[in-house]
Amino acid sequence: MRRTRRNRNTPYRKCRWNRSTRANYDGFKLAPSTHARWDFKLRIAKWLGKLYPISCFVVEDIKAETKKGCKKWNTSFSPMENGKRWFYQELGKLGRVETKQGFETFAMRNQMGLKKLKDKKSKSFYAHCVDSWTLANWFVGGHTKPDFEQVTCITPLQFKRRQLHKLQEAAGGIRKREGSTNSLGFKRGSLVKHIKIGLAYVGGFIKDRISLHSVQTGERLGQNFKPEECTFLAHSSWRVYAT
Repeated sequence: MRRTRRNRNTPYRKCRWNRSTRANYDGFKLAPSTHARWDFKLRIAKWLGKLYPISCFVVEDIKAETKKGCKKWNTSFSPMENGKRWFYQELGKLGRVETKQGFETFAMRNQMGLKKLKDKKSKSFYAHCVDSWTLANWFVGGHTKPDFEQVTCITPLQFKRRQLHKLQEAAGGIRKREGSTNSLGFKRGSLVKHIKIGLAYVGGFIKDRISLHSVQTGERLGQNFKPEECTFLAHSSWRVYAT
């Protein structure tokens, strides 16, 4: 949108060098996108640390393979390596960090007779969590098989924070409203209890009505609910549900 405005005869911010790509995080130069991906994992670790007394984090360390004479390939992997090292440094502030290679996890999993599903779209414990359980059991010990296979799924809610209107004009040259994180007094993503449908979270709004979404699936339950029929419960930027 900023680039489009530069072509119009209106005031605009001058184009500047993207200084954020050289942001320094405790000695590591990370692009904002790389930092955001690893910081999301770190926030989950901090969240779990408030619920359980964690003393050690066991991580399966994956190393990016470089290719001799292939500059483009090697350059694309360097941000991932920097992000990983920064993540290990920050994780070490929360507790002890142990790393295992992929082949070591594979050997321990086979030794216990556990199989890993290849279908990543599945919400099964054996598609996403069996390796994590194997690594945790390596440190704690005392188990021969998983005794709890329920999976808790955490999905971040995505908001259009700065876009005020749609890029394309509607009939009459009017741009429709788009973006914002406030819906008639409710912060978007807030958990509320509706008098009829029960627990839901707040989405967008049209005139004097708000839309509510399912906490389990994220699907919109409707967009014609009155704000006064909803009781605010808590702010939330994640959608958390158990399978």
